Amino acid sequence: MELSTTKVPSEEEVLSLYNSVGWSAYTDQPEVLFEGLRNSACAIYAYDDDHQLVGLVRVVSDNATICYVQDILVRPSAHRAGVGRALFSAVQAKYGHVRQLVLITDDEPVQRAFYESMGLTEGSDFRPGVIRTFAKFS
Repeated sequence: MELSTTKVPSEEEVLSLYNSVGWSAYTDQPEVLFEGLRNSACAIYAYDDDHQLVGLVRVVSDNATICYVQDILVRPSAHRAGVGRALFSAVQAKYGHVRQLVLITDDEPVQRAFYESMGLTEGSDFRPGVIRTFAKFS
């Protein structure tokens, strides 16, 4: 596997990856997706040994106080091969100096287990005080 911030995939490759995980909220408006990728603080792409795009992570950040992981996705055929872990670890290495690393994800046991294994804590589990998260989706 190869991780790269400079080997930018084609729009077709990106759409294929998002379609592979069923994220139609992005693929229904590809121009918005591509603008989001271009304007991200960082995008890291994962390629398999055949140079196929198998994953990506993108970050919105001020590089000082907040690092928000906007998207992290792995092609289903590459699940359980360490792609997600490598992508998330690359973000942690790049933004380890930032006070807050945040993401919002689906309410599925597998996501919770993965992010907890990467050192994150769900807001309702923070102690001594619970952290509240507020969001609005359009």
